[in-house]
Amino acid sequence: MTGAAGGAGAAVSEAELERRGDELRDASEVFGRIQTAVGSRVVGQNEMMERLLVGLLTGGHVLLEGVPGLAKTLAVRTLADAIHTTFRRIQFTPDLLPADLIGTLIWDESQREFVPKKGPIFANLVLADEVNRAPAKVQSALLEAMQERQVTIGEASWPVPVPFLVLATQNPIEHEGTYPLPEAQVDRFMLKIRVDYPDREEEREILRRVTTDDLAPIAAVATPDEILAARSMLPQIRLDERVENYILDLVRATREAGSIDPELGRWVEYGASPRASIFLGRTARAHAFLDGRPFTVPEDVQAFALDVLRHRIMLTFEAEAELVTSEQIVERILAAVPVP
Repeated sequence: MTGAAGGAGAAVSEAELERRGDELRDASEVFGRIQTAVGSRVVGQNEMMERLLVGLLTGGHVLLEGVPGLAKTLAVRTLADAIHTTFRRIQFTPDLLPADLIGTLIWDESQREFVPKKGPIFANLVLADEVNRAPAKVQSALLEAMQERQVTIGEASWPVPVPFLVLATQNPIEHEGTYPLPEAQVDRFMLKIRVDYPDREEEREILRRVTTDDLAPIAAVATPDEILAARSMLPQIRLDERVENYILDLVRATREAGSIDPELGRWVEYGASPRASIFLGRTARAHAFLDGRPFTVPEDVQAFALDVLRHRIMLTFEAEAELVTSEQIVERILAAVPVP
């Protein structure tokens, strides 16, 4: 965006912008430490790691989709190991019950009353592994915790720890014994990441480095307080009105796709909700933060538009029959909407 820095500078002086930039770079240093620590165990997958860090920075939940063996679970576990925090891995299976996730009431003979026994959802980082292997009633048990940051057991509610982040994985090629995620739950995930195969040299490094099943030890290099301190600085990053309009144009284009291209109108049943606008604004600020900038530019929006929008576009039967994907629709919208 031409004049992006100038747009931010119209409200503050160049010296103030430089000071804010220095503060942001100092605060973002913790994420550099985390990325370095994770890189000592996980080879490649830099795009996935960047998005996991943005999820951690913004508090937005992340859904990772990819074929088996692409280090999705390893990346999440390693991210947890790099932080002084609580971590729980929940293996979703067809026989899992909501109580196995959130907890239940048990009878305490000494107190002669029912008392809560909290489930594994009460952790800072929660890995919902193969989340689509559990039925909808179990998947829906995540909704309250993901949106309201609390869990209700019986007649009482308890807040989840802060920070709180759900990182879920699913395999796209397995259909036997899997259940589609409810639309309400999919919309709770800020990002849906498609994890791809490593390139040849990355796979060569994996081949050389991984000789046993033992994980390379890493030390925790960050604390929850450092992450929360960085998160508190995000509102200070300027979201220029032109960038705001760009976000609104992109999101509204998913609802009015026919006005851009009649063919897109045949393919889109429902567009993205206002939650998509909120998340695009947050990810744009987070991307600028990690880059050490006190202002956003359209490239910050474009960097995460696909991950924010791909799971929020409902396709028509006609699109499915023609093998059209939501990614193709988002890419055509990005190409058609004018960039400020």
